[in-house]
Amino acid sequence: MNTNQKHRDLIRTMVTVAVFCAVAYVCQFVFRIRIGGFLTFDAKDAVMAVGAMLFGPIWGLVMALLISFLEMITISETAWIGFFMNFISSAIFTVTASAIYRRKRTMTGAIIGLSASVIAVTAVMILWNLLLTPLYTNTSVETVISMIAPLLLPFNLTKALLNAGLVLVLYKPISTALKKARLMRGNVGTMQFDRKSVAVLVGGLLIIALCAVVFFVFLNGSVEWGNP
Repeated sequence: MNTNQKHRDLIRTMVTVAVFCAVAYVCQFVFRIRIGGFLTFDAKDAVMAVGAMLFGPIWGLVMALLISFLEMITISETAWIGFFMNFISSAIFTVTASAIYRRKRTMTGAIIGLSASVIAVTAVMILWNLLLTPLYTNTSVETVISMIAPLLLPFNLTKALLNAGLVLVLYKPISTALKKARLMRGNVGTMQFDRKSVAVLVGGLLIIALCAVVFFVFLNGSVEWGNP
C-alpha cells in the first residue's frame, strides 16, 4: 500500500469515526432511561463500541475521550466528576470489546470481547461509584455501599448488557452499509442472514428485552426524550 493510499484510508477513517462521535453525542439528546434520579442510560457506548470494533481500540479510546469532554462542556451537571465517570465507563467498554475482537475477528471473538467488556465495566464502575458518587451526591461512603446491591450493581450490569445487546444487533448492518459506501475496506457483498447471524440477532434482541424488563420493572426506570 503506497503512502497516498494510506493517507486516504486515514482520512476516510477519521471522517467515519467523526460520524460515529456525532451519532453517539446525539444519542444523549434523543432517548434516555433514568434510574434512581442520578443514574442514566443512553446508547452512546454501543455506538462507540461498534465504531471501535470496526476501526480498532485506539479509535474507541479517542471517541470515549471526545464524547465525554463534549458532554462535560455542554450538558453535564457534574463537571469533572461526570467526565471521569463517563470516560472510564465508555473507554473500558469500547476498548475491551474492540481489542479482543481485533485479535479474533469472528463471531466468537465478538461475543467474548463483549462479555469481557460487560464484566470489566461493571466491576470498575462499582469501584468508581464508591470513590466518586459520595462527592456529587453529598452522601457518605457507607450510604453508597448500601446502594450497591439494590441499585448500583444491577444498574451497571444491566447498562453494560444492554449496550452489548445493541452492538450485537447493530454491528452487521452498520459494517455492511459502510463497506457499500466505501468508507471502510472489505468485501461489500450483501447482508446474509445465515443461521449464525440470525442466532446473534435473536440473542441481541433477547438481551435488549431482558434489560428493558430489569430497568423498568425492577429498577423503576423512566424514559426521557429530548434535551437532558
